[in-house]
Amino acid sequence: MYVADSRASTSAASAEGAVRPRAGRRRAAVAPTVLALGAVSLITDVSSEMVTAVLPLYLVTGLGLSPLGFGLLDGIYNGFSALVRLIGGHLADRGGGRHKWVAGFGYALSAACKPLLLLAHTLTPIGLILAADRTGKGLRTAPRDALISLSSTPETRGRAFGVHRAMDTAGALFGPLVAFLILRATVDGYDAVFTVSFCVAVVGVLVLVLFVPNGARTTATRATRAGTGTAPQKTSGDTAPRPTLRAALALLARPDLRRVTLCALLLGLATVSDSFVYLLLQRRLGVPDRWFALLPLGTAAAFLLLAVPLGRLADRVGRWRVFLAGHGALLLAYALLLTSWHGTALPYAVLLLHGCFYAATDGVLMAVASESVPEELRSSGLALVQTGQALARFVCSLGFGAAWTAWGDRTALTASTVALALCALFALTLRRPTPSAPSEGLA
Repeated sequence: MYVADSRASTSAASAEGAVRPRAGRRRAAVAPTVLALGAVSLITDVSSEMVTAVLPLYLVTGLGLSPLGFGLLDGIYNGFSALVRLIGGHLADRGGGRHKWVAGFGYALSAACKPLLLLAHTLTPIGLILAADRTGKGLRTAPRDALISLSSTPETRGRAFGVHRAMDTAGALFGPLVAFLILRATVDGYDAVFTVSFCVAVVGVLVLVLFVPNGARTTATRATRAGTGTAPQKTSGDTAPRPTLRAALALLARPDLRRVTLCALLLGLATVSDSFVYLLLQRRLGVPDRWFALLPLGTAAAFLLLAVPLGRLADRVGRWRVFLAGHGALLLAYALLLTSWHGTALPYAVLLLHGCFYAATDGVLMAVASESVPEELRSSGLALVQTGQALARFVCSLGFGAAWTAWGDRTALTASTVALALCALFALTLRRPTPSAPSEGLA
């Protein structure tokens, strides 16, 4: 999901020569921008995962929603951001240096939604609040990932995304733990969780404003200026694409980006929501309600431990291979849930495979997509891939919830497992096409 033509390979080789680190500095630390964004994501994920950890139980047990109703809300929570990701990516590209501020607005909007959950007790207002929260996530995701991509060299981009996702997942690890402690220590546990979540989210917005740079010059540009004292010169045939919405959609004309987007969409259609995985585990093992919030900790811990190693592995052996291997781990997790095995190791094995899936796919997919997108449209190009994936997961949540309601959880999971296996086999048959232009520089 890649061999350049003769002209592109010459340009790409020149760019790689400009940014290739010296032999003694090959293992240099990731860019400060990546670390700052990782800190923001860590804090924000503590807030978000506090809510995510208790939301399935709050809706299904506390408010009495059916699996179909929960599937609708979960689809909104995970897929509504698809409607605004292109907007967020487009606004960031149009402004040149607006990546930080578009992302900051998205973080602030999500933070403002947390206290509103205290006032909502029926399906419609909860759905609207979750839609607004996911709008914030949709606005911030592409600009944030574009900053990470533009702040890293092509050779270390997998590691950079791995470091960011590891810091992000540290927040996902602490969030459910904080929610669990609050539920055990307070009488009105859910209200206390939503209140503390809001306070933590505000801290994340402040860290973004104070510590993340306003803009990011690309690593290639910085390296070239450091080596020659001048910026790269445009040739007569090189023209920078204008960051318009039409130009962003035209990126799908690139065969490499189109195939990446198609595979992300198809695989997303068969990826069961995390919340459903945890509900399935609870029903299989009879986990008491008070321990439910701890189940996401297993996924988060595996993700945290494996994100950086798998990111570095993807840089060495191929990012598309690691991406597909992650879906193989998810298939094994589904297979374990479908077996009759009820041993004490079952939850550990399922959650380990679930975390391995995210470590091998989340940041790696963005690193793969970055190879196919010019710098001037980096946010918009990444948003295209994220939009396809988010829309697919929205459809999967609705379909899985409906199938669970109509035929039971086992039948629904069997159908998802078969669909995921077929989609993974299709993605395995795809080969990287010749890129139309180098992604590091002018298109």
